[in-house]
Amino acid sequence: MEMYLQFGYGMMEHCRTLLGTWNGGTAILSPRDLNSEQLERMAQVINGLPDSHALLDPQFYLPHADYERLCAHDYWPTGYQTGVFWQGPPLTDLLTRLYTLNQQLGSRAFILPGILAGAVNDDWLETQRAVVAEAQAIRPKLPLIMTIALSEEAVRDENQVGRLLEHSENWSTPEYYLVCEHPNGDYLVSDPNWLANVVDLAAGLRLRGAEVVLGYCNHQMLIAAIAKVNAIASGTWMNVRSFPPEKFQAIPEEEIKQRATWYYCPQALSEYKIPFLDIARRQNLLRLMAPPPELDGGFASILFSGAAPSSVGFGEQAAFRHYLDALHRQTLAATRDTFDETCSAHEELLNTAGDLLVRLSAGGIRGQLRDFSEMVDVNRAALELIRSLRGAMLRRSWSRL
Repeated sequence: MEMYLQFGYGMMEHCRTLLGTWNGGTAILSPRDLNSEQLERMAQVINGLPDSHALLDPQFYLPHADYERLCAHDYWPTGYQTGVFWQGPPLTDLLTRLYTLNQQLGSRAFILPGILAGAVNDDWLETQRAVVAEAQAIRPKLPLIMTIALSEEAVRDENQVGRLLEHSENWSTPEYYLVCEHPNGDYLVSDPNWLANVVDLAAGLRLRGAEVVLGYCNHQMLIAAIAKVNAIASGTWMNVRSFPPEKFQAIPEEEIKQRATWYYCPQALSEYKIPFLDIARRQNLLRLMAPPPELDGGFASILFSGAAPSSVGFGEQAAFRHYLDALHRQTLAATRDTFDETCSAHEELLNTAGDLLVRLSAGGIRGQLRDFSEMVDVNRAALELIRSLRGAMLRRSWSRL
């Protein structure tokens, strides 16, 4: 499983540095966070790096969105009307403009626009069908990637997930970009049914021979390896590590949250504010929080140099790069030669995290809303359900997926 960079605010230099460090990769560009000139410049930089590729997320999830930079792009329609738009020239115009933009950016494939499904109903399914049919009609020279964007309610309903899988057999696209809203806007998801349904949907698409990219992910989605997902995408801020649809609406200034610097402890699957690392040092537990060599790109080494972590100047830039580099390493190691080996690897990851979290918690070191303690059992439950539902099929098909 690969990890793509999900572009968000302030990620230009992170992309250059990380893709260079990794000797290649893919970044999904965000028109919400880049104007037209920045899109072209960033795509040129990414495509100019060895074995690196740019993709464009059209971010047409909410056609009535009013986020100024997003709506200022040439492809965004000026007068969206729900009933008329998906049946005539407006859809053709949207897809033609987006395809032209993708050609200008040198995208490796054409991610099709997809509206957020409040429910997987007849109207939404017809919209998905219409987008694919019209995109194929313009005869693009780029491979098509179909967007599937689901609300938390749709994901939680196994019947809607089943219906989606049934109808998607007729869409005939070789790749899917799956984006799922987190329940209650949470960063880490505490609902094992939601998590299992995301993985089950991905597994159903993979078993059909399609490639699947999960967008807007954090480290909890390392479990997607058991569905042999091709890639997960993650970024810097929480709003590119989860999918809050409201990010595409104008945000009142007073609602912008205060920044904090977090350290990602990959073996604990948890993130900690730096003062908690000071406590860990005083409790003689800090050594347990240093990334193991196979997950250490050196971006956080200063925290473990012997001085109090809060005194060494570990800032936002290093924190983001450490998170993404460590997750990139975890992602590459998540998929094993067989389905059972992949499940066992994820179980071992959860067991290691659980044991370490108990020790850290006993010393007063907690990750607050980014602590994985309660999620260990959530991921275990989802793992066991997928093993029961899809295990036989995934075992048989693993080598050809």
